[in-house]
Amino acid sequence: MVVVFDAELWIWDARRADTWTFVSLPTEASEEIRDLAGGARRGFGSLRVRVTVGGSTWKTSIFPDSTVGGGQPARVRISML
Repeated sequence: MVVVFDAELWIWDARRADTWTFVSLPTEASEEIRDLAGGARRGFGSLRVRVTVGGSTWKTSIFPDSTVGGGQPARVRISML
């Protein structure tokens, strides 16, 4: 599954000192990923994914966003090197 979208990056308030940067997936894509994954989740409800931003690609995880009702949309940690 490939999801292409534009969104603003944001820094997680709880980890500002570590600058954990995330992007929120569109709700529709988040719901589709959740349906496809079924029960195949890891810690904190995460799923392993491969992310491409610009010309860089890496493996990371998506997490359900507990700040939004129903645990959606998912958020992706973006490692800024």
